[in-house]
Amino acid sequence: QVQLVESGGGLVQAGGSLRLSCAGPGSIVGSYVMGWYRQAPGKQRELVASISSGGSTAYLNSVKGRFTISRDNAKSTLYLQMNSLKPEDTAVYYCYAIGSKYWGQGTRVTVSS
Repeated sequence: QVQLVESGGGLVQAGGSLRLSCAGPGSIVGSYVMGWYRQAPGKQRELVASISSGGSTAYLNSVKGRFTISRDNAKSTLYLQMNSLKPEDTAVYYCYAIGSKYWGQGTRVTVSS
């Protein structure tokens, strides 16, 4: 069974930083357009950032300039560097191979004010 495994979430004060990681099979992480999604309590899941196999990136407007998505194909790992975190970034973050059935289990990020 294909698994995408996220890590790196936690509790951080506003203005702080976290780096999320998503490890999986190279055939998935290195081939698909990969995305980071988040779901806050009572809200729909939303796409935060995506990266193509060629390295093109796209971001949710509210995180532009603060978050950076990247991938290390040699390590079959997707990353999300999150800086200048705000309380409204609090959510469970998921990695997803866009267009596939492969989701991670999620990692919780809590930003305190």
